[in-house]
Amino acid sequence: MMPSTETRVPVTVLTGFLGSGKTTLLNRILTENHGKKIAVIENEFGEVGIDNDLVIGAEEEIFEMNNGCICCTVRGDLIRILGHLMKRRDKFDYIMIETTGMADPGPVAQTFYVDDDMQQKLHLDAIVTLVDAKHIWEHIDDSDEAKEQVAFADVILLNKTDLVAPEDLDKLEARIRSMNSMAKIYRTRDAVVEMDNILNVGGFNLDRALEVDPKFMEPEYPFEWSGIYELSTGSYEWVMGEGPDPVMGAALLPLANTGLAAKEATLMDAVLTFAEDEQTLQAGEALSAGKGQHNQLVLNESGETVFKFAIQQPGYYMLFTEHHPDEFDAYLRGVDAVLEPLETREYKPDHEHDEEVTSVGITIPGDLVLEKLNAWLRELLMKHGQDIFRMKGVLSVRGWDERFVFQGVHMLFDGRADRPWGKELRHNKMIFIGRNLDRAALEEGFRACLAE
Repeated sequence: MMPSTETRVPVTVLTGFLGSGKTTLLNRILTENHGKKIAVIENEFGEVGIDNDLVIGAEEEIFEMNNGCICCTVRGDLIRILGHLMKRRDKFDYIMIETTGMADPGPVAQTFYVDDDMQQKLHLDAIVTLVDAKHIWEHIDDSDEAKEQVAFADVILLNKTDLVAPEDLDKLEARIRSMNSMAKIYRTRDAVVEMDNILNVGGFNLDRALEVDPKFMEPEYPFEWSGIYELSTGSYEWVMGEGPDPVMGAALLPLANTGLAAKEATLMDAVLTFAEDEQTLQAGEALSAGKGQHNQLVLNESGETVFKFAIQQPGYYMLFTEHHPDEFDAYLRGVDAVLEPLETREYKPDHEHDEEVTSVGITIPGDLVLEKLNAWLRELLMKHGQDIFRMKGVLSVRGWDERFVFQGVHMLFDGRADRPWGKELRHNKMIFIGRNLDRAALEEGFRACLAE
C-alpha cells in the first residue's frame, strides 16, 4: 500500500529556460534564512557560487549549508543521488531538483512514477518554471523546450518584471495562460518569491489543488454567457447594439428541464454546436431555435440589429452568446416586453491558443465505465502520449462510492480511488496540457466512456 503523502518527502522540480533566474533563486534558497529545511539537487554545482566556508561536509556529493539547507551535485543518476540524500532524511523537509535550462522536465517527473522505492519515500509536489519576462519572446515560438517547460508547470514565476512594461507583462501572462490554464502565476523580480508559493503547493495532489483553487480545472468554452428562458409558442427578437467586436456568435438550444444534469448536457451540446456550425447570419435573417442552430450575429451600421425567430415548442431554452450581452446592450424581447432570464451563467472563454501547446478542459456529468475509460486512455496515450505533457482529473465511476482521481505525465498514468463522494454532486473533470490537442476528439472519446 502506498504511504500517505504526509509521510513522504515532497519534491519540487525547478525548471526554466537559460537565463530565467534559476541560479538566482537557488542562491536565495541555499543562503537566506527563510526558515525552511530544503535539500537542493543542483545540475551544475559550480554555477551556484556557494562560498567554501558554508560547506560542512562533502561526502557522497552532498553539501550541508549553514542555513539548514543541503545541496547535491547531479553528476550521476538522479535515483542514485536521491537514495544518498535520503540517508540524511532528518536534515531536510523538502527536496528541490533543478533541471538544465534546455531540459524537458517530463523525464524528471516520470522518475517518481516508475521507481517503486522512490514512490515509497518521496512524492512529486509540483513543477515550478521560471520565465525570463524580457527575453522569453525570443524562444517561446521556436523552442520546444521553452514551450514544454511552461506546459508542465504547476507554478510559473514571471521573473525580471522590472525589465518589462506592465502592458507587455499582461500580454505575456495571457500567452502563457493560453498554453497552461491550470498553473499558478506569480510575477517576481530577482527571483524573490515566498517559499510557501513554490513548496508544498500540491500541484500533483488533486485534492489539495482543488482546495487551493476550485476552478483551476474549469474548461474554456467558445462562449462567455448563457441565460435560461421559459418561452411560449410565438415570435421573439434578439436585439443588439454596437459592441467591441463586429460579430457575435450565439446559439439557442432547448432545455429538457432546469435540473443540473439537463443544463450540463445542454452546455456540452452548445460546445459541439459552436464547433460544428460556422455559418454567418446577416442582418435581417432569422435566428432559429434548436440543436445545431449556431449563428454569427453580424451588426449593421445603424448601431442596433434585430433578429427575429419563432418558437414552435413551448418550454425552457438556453441562449449561449460568444460575448457577454452587456457588452452589446443586448436583450431578448417577446411580443409585449423584454424577457429576463430565469438564471444566468458566465464561462471562462477560449484564449487565443498557442498554435502547438494548449490546454483542454472537459466537464461532463454522468458515471463512467471504468473498463471503457482504461481502454480509451490506454489507446490515447499509446498514440499521443508524447504530445500529452500533463493530464489530471476527478472522475465519477459507475459502481464506486469514491471519487476516482488520476495524474498523468506523458505515457505514464496513475489513478486511484479517493475519498467518498458523500453529499457532493458527482461529476467528471479532466484537463489535458500538450501539443496539438484535438478538443473535439478528446471530448468525443471521453463521452464514449459514459455509462448508457
